[in-house]
Amino acid sequence: MGFLEPERGGVYVDATVGPGGHSEELLGLLPPEGRLIAFDRDEDALRLAGERLKDGRCTLKKGRFSELQGLLGGSMVDGMLFDLGFSMDQLKRSGRGFSFSTEEPLDMRMDASQALTAGEIVNSWSERELRKIISEYGEERAAGRISGAIVRARPIRTSKELAGVIEQVMPRRGRIHPATRTFQALRIAVNDELGELKAGLSSALRLLKPGGRLVVISYHSLEDRAVKNFMREALREGLLRPLTKKPLRPGEEEVRRNPQARSAKLRAGERL
Repeated sequence: MGFLEPERGGVYVDATVGPGGHSEELLGLLPPEGRLIAFDRDEDALRLAGERLKDGRCTLKKGRFSELQGLLGGSMVDGMLFDLGFSMDQLKRSGRGFSFSTEEPLDMRMDASQALTAGEIVNSWSERELRKIISEYGEERAAGRISGAIVRARPIRTSKELAGVIEQVMPRRGRIHPATRTFQALRIAVNDELGELKAGLSSALRLLKPGGRLVVISYHSLEDRAVKNFMREALREGLLRPLTKKPLRPGEEEVRRNPQARSAKLRAGERL
């Protein structure tokens, strides 16, 4: 909120409203004449946010990052927030197979109207294609071993079944589940998260007014690298002034209160 400065008023965008926590905070700081437009591609998230954000200054819209410019009609805004990844509600209660500890269908779609699912990738993509996404999107060194095990175990119907297949070739060591990186890779592939992120950041440059603020919170190295490279290029072109020399990380107290924040990195910039 300190980087976004909603107290200045104007029009703000929460590009990932989720259950509405950031939007609620923005509305609490926006002056009466301010406006907030909050997006999400997940209809369940929009429903939860709508129950929480009963404020005439807030408009909720369904859309992905690549659609922001069209959905805003080219209107210029004063601040944009991207809180990337998926919410704990999606992980624990969506029933879409985001978690490897529950017996759920291999879905992983944030937008239930799209065609591609994790089940289709797991059960129909070639071993080579699986190895590629697990290696690139999951940064998993054992991608070859895991992709081979998946192909041999087909058909795989549920998230827990897939996790079990991975555990057979990747014994569990320490606190991190051996399926973590593979599940991340599948989620990114299903939702084209990196492609959407690049499209959303490009839209932000076109939509922000001079002096407008951009804040991006990422949760894994692929996202953060994309944001860092985008801001570096925008600085080189004279379009964006970084407000964070290095990404901000949560302190010990915040991680204690909210363990899910431990991997978060925040970068911010100002439109020139």
